[in-house]
Amino acid sequence: MKIAKLLLVFVMAAGASALAQTNVISRTTPAVNYGHRHSNTQIDFRGTDLMPSANGQADVRSNRGVMEVEVEFGELQKPTTFGNEYLTYILWAISPEGRPVNLGEVLVGDNHRSKLDVTTNLQAFAMIVTAEPYYAVRRPSNVVVLENAVRADTNGTTERVDAKYELIGRGGYIPTGYNFDPVVLNAKLPLEFFEARNAVRIAKLEGAEQYASESYGNAVRQMKEADALATRHHVDKKALISVSREVVQTAEDATEIAMKRIEADRMDAEKRGAEGRERDAKAQAQQEMQARQNAEAQTADAIRQRAQAENAAVDANRQRADAEKVAADAQQQKQAAEADSDRNRAAAALADQQLQQALKDRETLRASLLLQFNAILATRDTARGLVVNLSDVLFDTGKYTLRPLAREKLAKISGIVLAYPSLLLAIEGDTDSVGGDSYNQDLSEKRADSVRDYLAKQNIPMASMTAQGFGKTQPVASNDTAEGRQQNRRVELVVSGDVIGTTIGVVSQNQQ
Repeated sequence: MKIAKLLLVFVMAAGASALAQTNVISRTTPAVNYGHRHSNTQIDFRGTDLMPSANGQADVRSNRGVMEVEVEFGELQKPTTFGNEYLTYILWAISPEGRPVNLGEVLVGDNHRSKLDVTTNLQAFAMIVTAEPYYAVRRPSNVVVLENAVRADTNGTTERVDAKYELIGRGGYIPTGYNFDPVVLNAKLPLEFFEARNAVRIAKLEGAEQYASESYGNAVRQMKEADALATRHHVDKKALISVSREVVQTAEDATEIAMKRIEADRMDAEKRGAEGRERDAKAQAQQEMQARQNAEAQTADAIRQRAQAENAAVDANRQRADAEKVAADAQQQKQAAEADSDRNRAAAALADQQLQQALKDRETLRASLLLQFNAILATRDTARGLVVNLSDVLFDTGKYTLRPLAREKLAKISGIVLAYPSLLLAIEGDTDSVGGDSYNQDLSEKRADSVRDYLAKQNIPMASMTAQGFGKTQPVASNDTAEGRQQNRRVELVVSGDVIGTTIGVVSQNQQ
């Protein structure tokens, strides 16, 4: 039996919000395809490094396309072991494509054992258990305490997969200065009440108050109703649990809406920025073209005036020749010399015209390339050449692997460059000031190398490219703001060559 491995990507939050800067690590767990089985399949669970003593067993049955999972866990510690913000456990099914499905809440019994009977429409999946702030979360946290383990007698078929999915870091749920009020400290209140308060607080941290105000307002009103029930002398636990579960669901919906709207706003801003850069580039190119045309017109006028002056000189010479008949021989020699001078001037004028045409061709090609590159990525014209900017959003955070969008844009860039074999490319990687010098230098070099290697696969000769990382030594904006740091995280392609009037040296691969 082959074992499929799911690649888990943990996103560890550093701050009071899931929007904070993250670091990425990886983890694997096996997945089983249960879709073709007609009998029960037994799966074990083993504890992770966070809770090594935890264990469990699951019985998976296929019933008309729906998978029934009966699972029992043992040696589960209280979720508050990982922090007061963790109130419950969730059992997740993870598809080979990395899609997490919340199968249900795992409640810890007095004997540290828990049972759960759930169903899922997935046919092939892995299972993990995570600590969470409330039961209705839609994405798993990075606090993974159990994962399934395939036994030697496990039935099922598998296929090799490389699936990625995000685990949300929950380390910053309680912001600095947050104090629990007397209601929260009442240990006799049901678990659902604490989960409701967590859900409302997390929704606010995720921006729901601004981006999902209606849903967030409903959650706050429901939470006030739950608070009122909790502070009564005789608490109606059934009513309190019912209202608290409504709060959790409403707050989670508000969180999801806010996150989607924040992402949509970010994408709209990027689109508007790209459109603005394209308009500016076109306007600049038009201005430059007009300036060149004006300069060419002035040059043509000067040439015409010089030709008229030369013709006037020829006429004067001819008149002098007619008047100086006595010195016929000398006049003939003088006329021959003047004819030679005219030919030399004509040759000089032709050479000047050819030089002007060559300069014009270079400038026209340079302006054309600027427009073409700007239509793909932000590009500026400098004394060094045309500088194409790959922002950090084209890389995974903290990595040098090119995203699909980055590869698409670089493929378009390479198609343009291949049309002009004499063009040279200097690829330069830069980072912000976050992190150590060595880390930033290594990351900038690897990002520059990734771009160079991808362009080489697009048939651009290695001899026409250099790749170099500058770490955080070449900021273009202040590193004191998030916006400035984002501008500093970049890879730039400096396009040069005699064909567009600029040249930078290309060192050999052995010197890089």
